[in-house]
Amino acid sequence: MSIRTLVADYRLKTHRVAILRLLSEYSADPAIGGSGLPFAVRQRVVDELARRDNAVSLLAVDDGNDNGDDDGFRPVGLINAFETFSTFTAMPVLNIHDVMVTRSHRGRGIGRQLIEAATDVAKQRGCCKVTLEVYRGNQAAAKLYRSCDFRDPPGNRDLGETLFLTRKLK
Repeated sequence: MSIRTLVADYRLKTHRVAILRLLSEYSADPAIGGSGLPFAVRQRVVDELARRDNAVSLLAVDDGNDNGDDDGFRPVGLINAFETFSTFTAMPVLNIHDVMVTRSHRGRGIGRQLIEAATDVAKQRGCCKVTLEVYRGNQAAAKLYRSCDFRDPPGNRDLGETLFLTRKLK
């Protein structure tokens, strides 16, 4: 198995198809309570990513000879990330929004390889840090992230843990 990572080009059909396939698989994963992507989202998600200058998608591709694909392009992992801004440092931040490795390739270090590739992108963009969120119950993912040096944010521990909250608008 030979895995390489690359920054996806939203204009390339093979990359678009890969992003959609991997994101669809990820969105249906019971580990995140997923129910899959609705049809309307599948129809527009890659176009919406492409419209955003702050979006970056990374693909892990298995270049092994046993893939059976004629073109040798076998995507097995995905990160979708978005550049935001830290007002406390006046510098950009890269937030990793989605991290997934296809079920058949888990446990082989591909998630770590993708995170390192995202970290390289963050450094190239001049970011001060990389952030992500993980469900407390997703212990496998949390273990990976901690092994990649992700830590709880510093702060006043007397205030308690940091919570990730959402407010739906639509």
